[in-house]
Amino acid sequence: MTKLEKKIDTKTVKSVNKNVRSSTRKLKPILKSIVGKKVDVAIRDLTFSDKRISKDVKKTISSAVANAENNYQYDIDKLIIKEAYCGKQVVMKRFRARAKGRAAEIMKPYSNLTIILTEQQKKTESHGTKS
Repeated sequence: MTKLEKKIDTKTVKSVNKNVRSSTRKLKPILKSIVGKKVDVAIRDLTFSDKRISKDVKKTISSAVANAENNYQYDIDKLIIKEAYCGKQVVMKRFRARAKGRAAEIMKPYSNLTIILTEQQKKTESHGTKS
């Protein structure tokens, strides 16, 4: 099976949010908590989260759901979050005046946020060899 055939077999939908105003260190725990959950459960959890950045994560998930519905005609109720990861983007550097003529550096990091959804497959499990 070639790589091209492999891509056709998997039912994945991707949404990327670039230039999210947060560091990857603050984003990773939120993304780890939603991986493997159904989309509606993840959006509910993010709605009641205390973190400021959870609004942007929720917006990216909603965009991925819209992509799945409009572009691929997937059923929204069967969508789960397969992957959620972030990467570094630019870092704005600013300076703040300090005592005795010194300056302190302020780093303002940005991140890229990627959400990958897939349709949940029905699993038929057999328990042992006896029937």
